[in-house]
Amino acid sequence: MQSNKCRRLICRYLRPRKMVTMRNSLLAVLAVLFASLAWMPNAAALPSYARQTGLPCSGCHYTPPELNAAGRLFKLMGYIDKVKNTDIVAESGGRRSGLDMLASLPLGAWFETSFTSTKAAQTGTQNGNFEFPQDVSLFLAGAWAPHVGSFLQVTYDAQDDHFSIDNTDIRYANKKQVGGKELVYGLTLNNNPTVEDLWNSTPAWGFPFIVSDSAPTPTAAPLIGGGLAEDVAGIGAYTMWNQHLYFAGTIYRSDHIGSPQPTNGQGASNIRGVAPYWRLAWQQNGRKDNFEIGTYGIHVKATPGAIQGAEDSYTDWGPDFQYDHTFGKDVLSARGSYLRENSALVGSLASGAASQSAHHLDSGNLNAEYHFGNRYSANAGWFMTSGTPDPLLYAQTAITGSANGGPRSAGYIANFSFWPIQNIDLAAQYTAYTRFNGAATNYDGAGRNASDNNTVYLLARFVF
Repeated sequence: MQSNKCRRLICRYLRPRKMVTMRNSLLAVLAVLFASLAWMPNAAALPSYARQTGLPCSGCHYTPPELNAAGRLFKLMGYIDKVKNTDIVAESGGRRSGLDMLASLPLGAWFETSFTSTKAAQTGTQNGNFEFPQDVSLFLAGAWAPHVGSFLQVTYDAQDDHFSIDNTDIRYANKKQVGGKELVYGLTLNNNPTVEDLWNSTPAWGFPFIVSDSAPTPTAAPLIGGGLAEDVAGIGAYTMWNQHLYFAGTIYRSDHIGSPQPTNGQGASNIRGVAPYWRLAWQQNGRKDNFEIGTYGIHVKATPGAIQGAEDSYTDWGPDFQYDHTFGKDVLSARGSYLRENSALVGSLASGAASQSAHHLDSGNLNAEYHFGNRYSANAGWFMTSGTPDPLLYAQTAITGSANGGPRSAGYIANFSFWPIQNIDLAAQYTAYTRFNGAATNYDGAGRNASDNNTVYLLARFVF
């Protein structure tokens, strides 16, 4: 489960000898931590869903956040397990109680600490950056009442030094028989398009599952790829027919956290009217094979930096797939998605933030993962973004800018995760860029190359 506050082999790079010594010492400490935990006995993790269902984390995950078929069904049914998803009858008088009072409240938490090192230091900053913590999250996750449950996350971000709302999905779910087939239907209240999705091929829960918050990342990305995360509020409905055909639709409005209410839109892009999100997917579950193919998208009209005025328009859409095959206790997963964003930036053009109105972005992501039981997983992926050059929209600035105004970026990610017990995750991730913000060399006009942003990222996550 990946926090949006928060989407690497050790690279050689030049630094003072003292920094090398510090880095080696830190890596040695982390190596000892990995080794010591490797000898800890296997046990079931006990976050709130596990406490509610009585199942280990592996009951719903290959390894978190990757859901298996049972985990997708659990989420589809409103985060309520089969036993709890029944009518609750009061002992006195035989009346329905109307509440599902858990023996324990659906509370959970995680603590993440991390180490990030890029091939070349970011100008004027320390390289080999250690965050303790990177973030701390609190969860209200589980059954609230009959047919009502939640995944509600509040996260402390060390860089901002405060708690804020994170990924949140509150659901009502039920089912009925239609034509002799099961029809599941429900409602969702959420704050991030795709956070309600059941598969790990769409942005909110897609690869990479862990992300550094201090390493440079490409500037350009489709709006649905995280540009609206925790900045909107949406209400939607969904159905699943015969455990095969899934359809969901949600409408969103801006909900700028940390800004005046009612919002004045300043400093943000404010949705005009509503932004409709749609999702259509077909899944086929078998004894050893699970397959999903689908499409999703969103249409947004927004006024940049104001409530009224000229509008920017975005339409994001594309296909996705996920395939899981079981080999005994092991699982091979393959996932992919493609997004096309067509935009008319009339508002940005009028304000001088863009040099032309018509733009497009293309974004692709392919990855394959092998789960060695539920303790180890290895993942490799490829990503790319390309689109319309614009020297104002993608302005030249050191590290984060583009000298040629191009949005093109591409690279590879390798990740290894180790779960010594089911509530502790130790992960190492390496990201290599072949192109960054429009070029492979001197992409920012200040002498920085794409490969200078190659990143080693180490993470320890404790869930309870």
